Amino acid sequence: MEEKLFRKLREDEKNDEFNAIESRTFLQSVWKDFVGNKRAIVGSIVLIIIVLLAIFGPMFCKYTYDEQNMSLRNASPSMDHWFGTDKMGRDIFVRVLFGARISLLVGFVAALINLIIGTIYGGIAGYVGGKIDMIMMRIVDIIYSVPSMLYIVLIMLIFGASVTSIMIGISITCWIDMARIVRQEVKSLKEQEFTMAAFVLGASGPRILIKHLLINTMGPIIVTITLMVPQAIFTEAWLSFLGVGISAPLASWGTLAQDARELIQVYPMQTVYPMIAICITIFSFNFIGEGLEKALDPKKKR
Repeated sequence: MEEKLFRKLREDEKNDEFNAIESRTFLQSVWKDFVGNKRAIVGSIVLIIIVLLAIFGPMFCKYTYDEQNMSLRNASPSMDHWFGTDKMGRDIFVRVLFGARISLLVGFVAALINLIIGTIYGGIAGYVGGKIDMIMMRIVDIIYSVPSMLYIVLIMLIFGASVTSIMIGISITCWIDMARIVRQEVKSLKEQEFTMAAFVLGASGPRILIKHLLINTMGPIIVTITLMVPQAIFTEAWLSFLGVGISAPLASWGTLAQDARELIQVYPMQTVYPMIAICITIFSFNFIGEGLEKALDPKKKR
């Protein structure tokens, strides 16, 4: 009897196949890789806690950030004042929470401005190319050649020491790195087959740039923005610590450290509290940026 080469599978054998790779969309893959990064998750949780404390913390405190009590100057930590009081008798804990509002606001708004300007500028320069690209990048080199500190000081001399002045001053030069990254990515992607196919099918230049090129550069853009926020926070804190930042009675983490600087040998913890808050926030953003970079870059997944 001739042996059959093929036979019909039984019902219990039809589901015995093994899928080596789970089918996932790009967003599902990014989310799974990000969630699998422990440091990124820790950074996200810590950042969420900081944001919630900054928004709602001062509302539930019985003291305000500018309330003075000269009879309790430089008081030690207690149940009423968890971090003690400063030289004006103000509660340091409430001022640290309120300072988080200012510092995070500066960081997020500056990053948003840099995202808009850098993405548009770099995208146009990379897509158009030629002489326009050369002129646009020479303008970038001219702006970058002037120290950013000079821009910030000039802005604050014109508009005064305020949160808006600091955000404008920081945003003048910080978008340059974003523009260069987007330009390089767009120049690389516009030579790919999908871009040529869109052009052949009659897609306009703006549509190709927005729908095809900038969308495919979102990975580097998101990672860069994540790292821009702590950079802006640190810049604001540094300026305030030097005494050219936000003016009283408003308080950021930098101004809190600057106010306590003259008492650092007697009451060092007044300087330590805002510094710890700055360090924790910067580490959180760095952990999140690292997790996003690995999740969005297929090469680093290996």
